[in-house]
Amino acid sequence: MRSLIERLGGIAVVAPSMQELPVEENTVALEAIRKVVAGDVSHIILLTGVGTEAMLDVADTQQLKQPLLDAMATIPLLVRGPKPAAALNKLGLKYTVKAPEPNTWRDLLTAIAAAAISFDGQTVAVQEYGVANPELYEALSKLGATVLPIPVYSWALPDDIEPLKRAVTATIAGEFDALLFTSAQQVRHVLMVAEQMRQRDEWLQATANVVVASIGPTCTETLLEEGLPVHVEASPPKMGPLVRSALQYVQRSAS
Repeated sequence: MRSLIERLGGIAVVAPSMQELPVEENTVALEAIRKVVAGDVSHIILLTGVGTEAMLDVADTQQLKQPLLDAMATIPLLVRGPKPAAALNKLGLKYTVKAPEPNTWRDLLTAIAAAAISFDGQTVAVQEYGVANPELYEALSKLGATVLPIPVYSWALPDDIEPLKRAVTATIAGEFDALLFTSAQQVRHVLMVAEQMRQRDEWLQATANVVVASIGPTCTETLLEEGLPVHVEASPPKMGPLVRSALQYVQRSAS
């Protein structure tokens, strides 16, 4: 991100807001994996590539990796985008349905409907991607599915949150022209730190004076829910278009 911004003439201030942690107690994930291996699951939804790999790593801790791979070879695999698709390709597995861009869970459900896949009375396993998605689970339940979450990793704040605190302070002071977000969880963590600093309201007010750029629809939805404006949404939802469109918006606003 820094190099992309600098190549296009911007000045980057990078404030890490999250780190990926393995779930310390994998009992829920392992129990779900055992159900997949036992043939109790009709479909598996894979939301991220790293989560797909982490799920197999969890299985490997109990010598269940190969049984899980064998089960995945026979169960329809439904993927949210190119990253879980690439993870499956490396494993020699094929997906049945892939969501089109911008690769949201809603796009996946649309693709599933277009493929005439029925979940009525079926158990559907969902590889979670850091936090549970109750809206997805509710939508699956309305389609008649019993949802079986497989929580394989979670998001935490960085060990060092001082850069993030400085970014919150700098935003309030009006030092930034734009704020770029590449995930919904980043938004939640920035607000969490601003709350700890007792400056949440001040930070939210300050975002009205900068360009707020989002990587894609899921991130945009969270930004709007939390009361931030969204001036730019990357299309396609990748870092290059995000940086280019944000800087172009800043330049247009300044002219």
